[in-house]
Amino acid sequence: MTNISFYILKGDTEHDRQVFACRLASKAYHQGKQVYIHTQNEQQSRQLDEMLWSFRAESFIPHQLVDNDNDSPILIGHEARPPRLMSLLINLNNEQPLFFSQFERVAECINDDHDIKTAGRQRYQFYQHRGYELTTHKL
Repeated sequence: MTNISFYILKGDTEHDRQVFACRLASKAYHQGKQVYIHTQNEQQSRQLDEMLWSFRAESFIPHQLVDNDNDSPILIGHEARPPRLMSLLINLNNEQPLFFSQFERVAECINDDHDIKTAGRQRYQFYQHRGYELTTHKL
């Protein structure tokens, strides 16, 4: 069964959420994991793509937006399920994606923004009512 972790971040900026998602993706990549970052829309996907190039000057993290050639260990998308099985889903969307259960692990990134927090609570209840193992990490 998929393990689901909620990461509660301080602050209310989308930038902080995206930086945290980059750090989490980097850590998973260095552990040999395949990562799918599910975003809200194309703009957020492109922002994350740019951020993964620059959030750490000392390291490169191979990644790409989902397209026809999806061989990178980190994929970023917003419209559909990932094109292959991957181990970690980092969800930046306000809804749980229908394909979340195909992952070993789901990371939900929540901050103090009212809409993000409210949507996060709804996702928490969704997972909880379906019997998923939930952990919460306050950062």
